[in-house]
Order: sequence, then C-alpha cells, then structure tokens
Amino acid sequence: MLEVKNMVKTFFKGTINEKTALQGIELRLEEGDFCTVIGGNGAGKSTLLNSIAGVFPVDEGSITINDIDVTKMPEYKRAKYIGRVFQDPMVGTAGNMQIEENLILAMRRGKNLGLKWAFKDSEQAFFKERLALLGLGLEDRLSARMAYYLVVNANLLHY
Repeated sequence: MLEVKNMVKTFFKGTINEKTALQGIELRLEEGDFCTVIGGNGAGKSTLLNSIAGVFPVDEGSITINDIDVTKMPEYKRAKYIGRVFQDPMVGTAGNMQIEENLILAMRRGKNLGLKWAFKDSEQAFFKERLALLGLGLEDRLSARMAYYLVVNANLLHY
C-alpha cells in the first residue's frame, strides 16, 4: 500500500522564483490498484512521482509504503520498497548490458549484494517465463544488448 498525506513541495523557497508544485496532496493506493496521474505541463505530475520515489524531499506531509514511513528516506534506500519505469526506456537501464543483466539488476535492487556469479539458472528460467507472458518474443532475446534492442524497436515504431 502507498499512502501520501498532506504532501507539500515548494521549489526555490524564499526567493523570487518560489514555486509551489504540490500542496496538500492526498493519495492512497492499495496493492493491485491502478492509478493514472493526468494534468497539463507544470501541474506537478513529475514532482509527485519524484517525491514518492525520493528524488525530491518534501517540505511537509508523509509518504508511507506498506506501513513503513519513507518520507525522509533517501532514494537509494527507498528503492527497496518502490520502483519506477520511465517514459524514456534508456533512463533506468544500462544500454550496453544485456536485457537479462538489466533484469537481474532490477530484481536485486534494494537488496544486500555481495560478490557472486551474476546469473543463476533459476533467475534465467524466471525471466523467460515472465517475458513469455508478454507475447513479444523477448524470452528468446535475453542475451541481446538493451541499446540495440531499444533502437531497433524504436525505429519500428516510427514506420
């Protein structure tokens, strides 16, 4: 569950450029809920998502994920509790790594890491199974490089 209570975020506070982007935001999402945030340019959509993810500290209010108060938690620690997908597929991925390597990084995000082999057979089987559910043929391309795959598919979308 995600709960945002009375969130306030002001940029450049106390200056001539002061801009209140969020004021008194309330949001509660239960597991499995689907939410769409809409609004014009400058409405605060990105500020809301960045604040929840921990990119921007909030001035007032609280952010709770599964009953854990993450309001003052830095982004890298908050990653244990929440992830995000960006509009630009190259943001948040390592383009020169394989799809499988990117998936492993994402799956291990927020966990204690040590020195070990990068791939486990069980993880590879898990990825193939999950990717097959999408019906895009990605399960057969786990060893492809992200940048190549994204560029090729981006070009296909423009035709």
